[in-house]
Amino acid sequence: MSVLKRAAVVGLGGQAQEDHLPGLADCQFAGLVAVCDTDPDRAAAQAAAYAVPGFTDLKVLLDEARPDFVIAAVPHHAGREVIQACAAAGVHVMKEKPFATDPGEAAELAALCASAGIELMVTVQRRFHPIYTAALQLLEQIGTPYLVEGRYTFHCPDPAAGWRGRAELAGGGCLMDMGYHLIDLLFWYLGLPDRVLADTSARAAPGVDYDAEDTALVHLAYDSGLYGSLLISRSAGPKTERLTVTGPRGAVVVERGAVRWLDPAGALIESLTREPAWPAAAAAQIDCFCRVLDGQRPNPSGPSAHLAHAAFLAAAYASRATATTCDPKEFLA
Repeated sequence: MSVLKRAAVVGLGGQAQEDHLPGLADCQFAGLVAVCDTDPDRAAAQAAAYAVPGFTDLKVLLDEARPDFVIAAVPHHAGREVIQACAAAGVHVMKEKPFATDPGEAAELAALCASAGIELMVTVQRRFHPIYTAALQLLEQIGTPYLVEGRYTFHCPDPAAGWRGRAELAGGGCLMDMGYHLIDLLFWYLGLPDRVLADTSARAAPGVDYDAEDTALVHLAYDSGLYGSLLISRSAGPKTERLTVTGPRGAVVVERGAVRWLDPAGALIESLTREPAWPAAAAAQIDCFCRVLDGQRPNPSGPSAHLAHAAFLAAAYASRATATTCDPKEFLA
């Protein structure tokens, strides 16, 4: 039996509190030994809630708590510093998406992890949820896909708030942040597109100064003839998360807690649902990472796999800036 891994959570915002900390409590192969946040009150509150030491300095945590791995759920601009500190200490990292804010940073961090001999896994939880795995199997039933349509939207009352409203800190807006999950599903199911044409806007809060897009529309095309689009917005309700892939034998519609296989006319052939829909995915991902560290399983979401994500995002933002179609492969570092 594997020795229980020592885990620390760095960055104690909503993602950590809703996913990573409960996930650690439910997983089989790791236990929480410390938490860290630059906000001392937040660090103290979560330390008390989970009965572990709390820190405001990552290097002190690494020296005193000596975790086997860190779960990093920090603002996008702080990710590089966390990975660098962990690499210097020989500590493995599970990193909340995105892996990096641009292709250059992605290549740099991938090289750093390789040279330091640490594993890094990006937290794309949908790959560890049975509904999304079932969708991958059902896609084999619809023939060669020719259309893909993705939508991920919800209403944030203040899209300008905090670091997420500033492109300099976030690296981008909704496309870089929440859109990362939809992009990862697209790559998992269908691969990297050959062309993208994108536009974005930051106009959901008139008169407010922010430049990280609240809405993005990306048109996609593959040389195979597959085409489609992704609509992502953190200002437009209702809350929707859906990816539909259509082929000559029907369509697969995957949502957060359900997947449906439809015939070409739209009639239901098969459906699968799962309740509760979410907490188990975080625990499954942590357990998978522990197996990776034990050499029992290959890393399914390592740095090299996420160079394509950075390239796709760079191509989309370049397309928006130039009002032209861009090839994501040209942005691979």
